[in-house]
Order: sequence, then C-alpha cells, then structure tokens
Amino acid sequence: MYCYIPEPSEPTDTIPPVLSTRFQPEATSFAQMTTIGVGGRAAEVIETDSEADFIAAISAADKAGKPLLVIGGGSNILAADSEFSGVVVRYTKSDITTLEEDSCGGARMRVAAGTPWDEVVVYAISHGWMGMEALSGIPGSAGAAPVQNIGAYGQEVAGVIAAVRTYDRETAAQRTLFLSDLELGYRNSLLKKSMTEGKWGPSPRWIVLSVDFHLRRATLSAPIRYRQLAAELQVEEGERVPAAQVRAAVLKLRRQKGMVLSADDRDTYSLGSFFTNPVLREEEAQKLPPEAPRYPLREEAAVNQIGGEAPIIPGWQKTSAAWLIAHAGYQAGYALPGPAAISTKHSLALTNRGGATAAQIMQLAEEIRAGVRNKYGVELVPEPVLVGFNH
Repeated sequence: MYCYIPEPSEPTDTIPPVLSTRFQPEATSFAQMTTIGVGGRAAEVIETDSEADFIAAISAADKAGKPLLVIGGGSNILAADSEFSGVVVRYTKSDITTLEEDSCGGARMRVAAGTPWDEVVVYAISHGWMGMEALSGIPGSAGAAPVQNIGAYGQEVAGVIAAVRTYDRETAAQRTLFLSDLELGYRNSLLKKSMTEGKWGPSPRWIVLSVDFHLRRATLSAPIRYRQLAAELQVEEGERVPAAQVRAAVLKLRRQKGMVLSADDRDTYSLGSFFTNPVLREEEAQKLPPEAPRYPLREEAAVNQIGGEAPIIPGWQKTSAAWLIAHAGYQAGYALPGPAAISTKHSLALTNRGGATAAQIMQLAEEIRAGVRNKYGVELVPEPVLVGFNH
C-alpha cells in the first residue's frame, strides 16, 4: 500500500491560544500559583525550563525526604492555607515538535510537559490534524493532561495519546509509558492512582517530561458526540465540521460557563469543574429521578484507530454532577456575596470572589457533597488535587 508522505505542514491559520495559567513571577504561595487564587506559602519553589534541572530538583527533594509537588498551570490544585513544608517544582519548558506526518499513519507530535495545553490544541488544528479540537480552552499544561485524562465536549485526551516519557521516582530513571501502560479511565490514570500510594503524594510516582500525541490528518473535526456542542454548531450528533469551527464553538460555550480564564471575570477564579461526574452501576443510576441525565461510560483508551469511537463499558453509566448539585438546592450563585461561592454561570465551579481562603472553598465543597449525598445517595468526588487537607 502506497502512502503519500508530505513535508511537515505549516499552520494554515493564525489561531490565538487562550490564557492557561495565573502563575505569578517569583510566586511563593499557592494563592499566586493557582487559577483559584487561594492557599498558603510553600517552603521552597523551584521554577526551571531545563529538563535536566527539573529532574535534579525532583531527585533532590526525594533524596531529602521532602514532600514534592510538581505544578504546571495550577488549574487543578486546591492547597490548604497552612504552609506546604515541601518543594514545589514548576517545569516551564514549552516546545512542540512534529515527529512525522503522512496520509496513512497520521501525524505525531512530541510536546514538552511545560507547554500550555491550549497551545497544543492550536498547533494541532492549525496543522490540519483532528482529535483535540473539543479540548480547546482547558487551562493548565500538557504534562497534566495524561494525569487527569482531561476531557470535554465528547473528547478525552486518551483518544490521541501515544506515549508519555516520564521520570520514575522509584528507579530514579527515565521511563516511557505507552498508551497500554497508562490505565486511562474517566479522569483517571496510572499516574494519578500513584499519588495515593505511600510516599508519592501529592505528585505521582511518574513525573511527565513529554507527551507524544498521534492524530489523524484532517481539517474536519472528529464526529461531534456532545449534544450541547452539536446544538451550538447547528449540526446533528455524529456530523463533522471544520475543526476551527469546533474550537470557536467550544470556547464560546466555555466562556458562557466561566471556564476560560479572564482577569475581569471572578467566575473564572476557580478550578474548573470541582467534582467529577459520578460513575454509577446501572442499578444505582436507576435509583435517580427519571429526569436525571444518564450517559454511557466509554473506554477511550480502547480505541484501536485514530479518530475511532470508544466502546461503551457495559453495566455502567455516568450522570451529571452539575445536575445533582443544582437539584439538591445549590444553584449557580449559591453562597454569594461570597467570598467563596458557586459560579454565577455554572453550578459545578466553586469560585474565589475575592479574598476567599482555601478553608472556605473546602467548607463550601463539603456542604455541597453532604447535600447531594443526603438527597440522592451519591458521593461526589472532588476533581482537583487536594494538598494539605485530610481526605
């Protein structure tokens, strides 16, 4: 079979990325390092754009027995108000390299862990590669993407990851983890699971150095699989449209929900969705009210071709955390005038209205969890990494 192998393509359009972090220069506290803007001081903060220095800082912290927190954009970390006694390491190397591009095998790119995530999406779209367009506007860095298996609007990063190059803190050596190694699930991975294993938290055993992505060459998007996005695009679910149009629609929807960072919008001083959508056995899902949303649970890591549809996992369903929260009495804007309150735009985001403490954010989260538990018997699971809290 003959495959045409073109020269690496140049970007077809100039697409600006959106803000991915609020990390302040020479930051010393989590209030200066996270998108929600709360949290206490860190005993030591190291920032570097050198991979060798990044690994050296991690190794030194581990040898000294100090708690280690590797931070990217700070968009998924809620740190307590007390001082973090360990070392915070931030890797800022931003680099995207096209590894290969052909009409049969698709395109592969290698992305340094410190690269802002939205720049990765822009790179893919502007080069005519599909599979990331619905992940537009998500704050944070590329290194965090496989840890959380980030997803939005019917896409998950599991569908385009080929391999993750890591520093293994157990062996003090570099190790490449392939898609089959990563155990990617709904907002979960082998990396994330290791955070709760003995000495590793609050960072994983395997620290991401770079990520390889494998995408199909196509200017049209992957099939639209999210009802709200299809409605915004005025197409039927399953149709494909130009990827740039999907990006524009996703950014519009995210801005309407306060999910694109903006210095002028207090609703964006959050950690995005604070709770994951509950995954329930079918018999548990049937106990919810008939009007409660129910979605199939898909195994994204089982996709065996670029752009293929993930198979449904039988016996399981997802429901909407936002729906449960709102119908348990915690509507958008709950707890205003603040300083910690639910976003005025979306019931799934907990926000710092100005001057909030981490304790106040956590108190609001626990109130919501208790309310949903009491009304629906469902235990909401926080999505952010919790640092310095007993949980």
